[in-house]
Amino acid sequence: MATVFSKIIKGEIPCYKVAENDKFFAFLDINPLSKGHTLVVPKQEVDYIYDLDDKSIAEIHVFAKKVALAIEKTCECNRIGIAVIGLEVPHAHIHLVPINSIGDLNFANPKIRFTPEEFNEIAKNIRAEI
Repeated sequence: MATVFSKIIKGEIPCYKVAENDKFFAFLDINPLSKGHTLVVPKQEVDYIYDLDDKSIAEIHVFAKKVALAIEKTCECNRIGIAVIGLEVPHAHIHLVPINSIGDLNFANPKIRFTPEEFNEIAKNIRAEI
């Protein structure tokens, strides 16, 4: 059964795409902890990130780095925090979260709401820096 992320990758569910190549896909989290919070996923449908082969694990991090550096240029923050939790969706993914303090990477924090227009603008700005 296809995961929600597989459906997003295939274009069956809309998203705010930030970046894509032949193996990976990055899009804004629709329940973000901060402006620019992005998910990076492999196109290969795999539940647990450490089920990826070594080459793919290295490649997803290199892809995520390019996205993170673009986020950092467009969203005011001290750093881009990274989290791999993997419990909420059975498809491996990396959270890239603009942070100013360690508490900003707490997934129990209230989520920020943006309008579709704001999400589109954030995604466009990040894409422009990649």
